[in-house]
Amino acid sequence: MVKKVTEGITISVETFYQPDYSNPVGSEYMFAYRITIENNNTFPIKLLRRHWYIIDSNGTHREVEGEGVVGVQPLLAPSESYQYVSGSNLRTEIGKMYGTYQMENQLNKKLFEVKIPEFQMVVPFKLN
Repeated sequence: MVKKVTEGITISVETFYQPDYSNPVGSEYMFAYRITIENNNTFPIKLLRRHWYIIDSNGTHREVEGEGVVGVQPLLAPSESYQYVSGSNLRTEIGKMYGTYQMENQLNKKLFEVKIPEFQMVVPFKLN
């Protein structure tokens, strides 16, 4: 698990290789990741947007942007957390992701950026 704190928001990431949804012969490797967002501030926040950078070990770079996460724009009160699971496919056995969330302070409506820590996606047999 990797963690990063930005602007009073803790982002934690765990990754899981998905062998049942992967096809190594076809260079298709599926990974799931679980994100936990914790609001350590004294004000409520809303997650408005995400921006991901996905990099395969062959040097392929992709960017994914959009509203919210998994179809929602969660609102987190102070000390509250939100968790979701999503996934990404790679063309290689090793890759990484990182990015940002755009958040809104619900008291003054100011926008701020929260960093998603870089995390590795590695097929387990590559670790031996």
